[in-house]
Amino acid sequence: MPLFKRIKPNSYTSVFVWKIEESLDELSKNIPLTKRSEERLHSMKSELHQRGFLSVRHLLKKAGYSDYDLFYTENGKPHLKNGKRISITHSFSFSAIIISDAEVGIDIEKNREKIKIIQHKFVNFEKGFIHKNDDYIEQLTVIWGAKESLYKIYPYGGLTFKNDIDINSFQIADKNTTGIIKVKDWNKNYNIFFEQIDGFTLVYAIESSKDV
Repeated sequence: MPLFKRIKPNSYTSVFVWKIEESLDELSKNIPLTKRSEERLHSMKSELHQRGFLSVRHLLKKAGYSDYDLFYTENGKPHLKNGKRISITHSFSFSAIIISDAEVGIDIEKNREKIKIIQHKFVNFEKGFIHKNDDYIEQLTVIWGAKESLYKIYPYGGLTFKNDIDINSFQIADKNTTGIIKVKDWNKNYNIFFEQIDGFTLVYAIESSKDV
């Protein structure tokens, strides 16, 4: 399938979403990979993960890049050689990337009942505003996705979702909120955007100080 969706939240940020419907062979066509990426691809035991990996390379192509423009730091965070910020996500039948001049993070998650069971691991401050008359699973998935997005932004690792990241009050209809990483010497706020796509929750965070 071609590009599923492109989103322009501001003048210097683009989000690209792919719905993974192709076979592994189809996704492998016309996508050159670095030696490192070929090794990563072949080391994946799940075809689902392989298809997700390749679909991200198709998104890079749609954004005007290739696998050769992408590199990873020692802590596993992706970067583009031209200095623009990038974040990557894939889950089941969707993948997405966000590219920006600002710090950004992105996550896509399938809306599933099991998130209720693990909410104690990541919900803390947010208990005060979860709305009983709103979709509970979607609210929890937004909170998880927002924290995952901020976790991807923080360059040093070691954050806990429950204690080091707060997401501010929202309702599903709002489609946006704000969040903060609460660690020493990292006093930055982030705008959080979210939307529902075919039973999945797409969430992305953008450094708010960059807004124009």
